[in-house]
Amino acid sequence: MVPVLRGGHGDGLAFLGHHHETPAELAAVGEATGIDAQALATSSRLVAKVDGAAVQDGFGLYLHAFFVSVEGAWCVVQQGMNESLREARRYHWQSESLNGFFDSPHSGIEGRNVGVIVNLADARAQRSRLAALELARANPDRTVGVLRRWRELGNLALPLFPELEAALPEPEAVLPAGHLEPHLDLPHRHEIRATDVSLRRLHATLAAAAERGPRDFAELLLQPGVGARTVAALAFVAEIVHGAPSRFSDPARFALAHGGKDAHPFPVPLKVYDATLGVLKRAVERAHLGSSETLGALRRLDEQARLLEARTSGPSFEAHVTAERSQSDFYGGRRVSH
Repeated sequence: MVPVLRGGHGDGLAFLGHHHETPAELAAVGEATGIDAQALATSSRLVAKVDGAAVQDGFGLYLHAFFVSVEGAWCVVQQGMNESLREARRYHWQSESLNGFFDSPHSGIEGRNVGVIVNLADARAQRSRLAALELARANPDRTVGVLRRWRELGNLALPLFPELEAALPEPEAVLPAGHLEPHLDLPHRHEIRATDVSLRRLHATLAAAAERGPRDFAELLLQPGVGARTVAALAFVAEIVHGAPSRFSDPARFALAHGGKDAHPFPVPLKVYDATLGVLKRAVERAHLGSSETLGALRRLDEQARLLEARTSGPSFEAHVTAERSQSDFYGGRRVSH
C-alpha cells in the first residue's frame, strides 16, 4: 500500500515498511511531494546493506522501516534476530547530522553488547574499506588465492574471524550415492568461516564487481551478489594483505526507557509506555495545528542529553535494572507470555 502524507507540505510524514517495496513506495511519495525519491531509495538500500553485510554481529535483518517527511528528512529503524541467543536488536538511523554511511553512522543500536564484531561501518575501518575496494576492483584471483591457501592449511574449522568463533560446525550429513535432491545444511552458528565461502561463487561475484568498477565502498556494497560472505572474505584478505583491521567493539547497548517484551532488561512499564505515546501523539497533533512548541522541547531535551552524555555519571547498569524491576508492578510491568 502506498503511504499517504497527511497534513500537506511542511508537516507530512510517510512510513514505509517491507524493504523490497520501499523504492516503489518512495517513487509515489516523490511524485506527490517533489522530493528526490531516487536518492531516498538509494539511502534505504544502503542502510539495509550496511546493517546486513558491513556490520556482522550475528543478528540477521528481518525488518526495515523507513520514515520520510515532505522535506526529505528521513529515519530508519531496522531489526535483526539472533536465533541462538533468542534475542533481537534494533538499528536506528537519522538523516539529520548524518555525515556519511561509514563514519560510525548509527544514531543508536539497541540490544545486548556481544563484544568484538566485524564492523566496516566503524570510522576506524577506513583502511579495511579502502583495501577491500582495491581488491574488488582488481583481478579476483589474488583474493581467491589467499582464501584458498588458508583453506588448504588442513584446519577445516578455520574461522575467518577468530574472535567470533563459537562451537565447531556440525558434521556434514552423508548422502547416499547418486542422491541429487537439493538441500540446505546450515550450522547452528552465525559467524562466517573460511569453509562457508564458495570460492567459485566468490570468484564470479568479484569478477562482476571488478568489471563494473565500483567507485567507493558504498557502490561496492550495492553491487548485486555482494553480501555478508563476500564482504567478510574481502575484509579477511584485506587484513592479511594490508594489515587493515575490520573488527571493533560492538556499539550496541540495551534500551532502558521501556524495557523489553521478554522482560529483559526489565518488563515493559505500561504506564510509562502509555505516557510516552501520549506525549508524542499530542506533540504531532499540535504540530499539525501549527504549534511546534512541544516537538521543539523534545528536540532540545535530546540535544541536552547528548551534550551531557560524556560528562554525567550515575548508578551502574545492574543497579538501574534492579531498581526498575523492583518498581515493575507499580508501573504496570508486562512481558509476553511464552
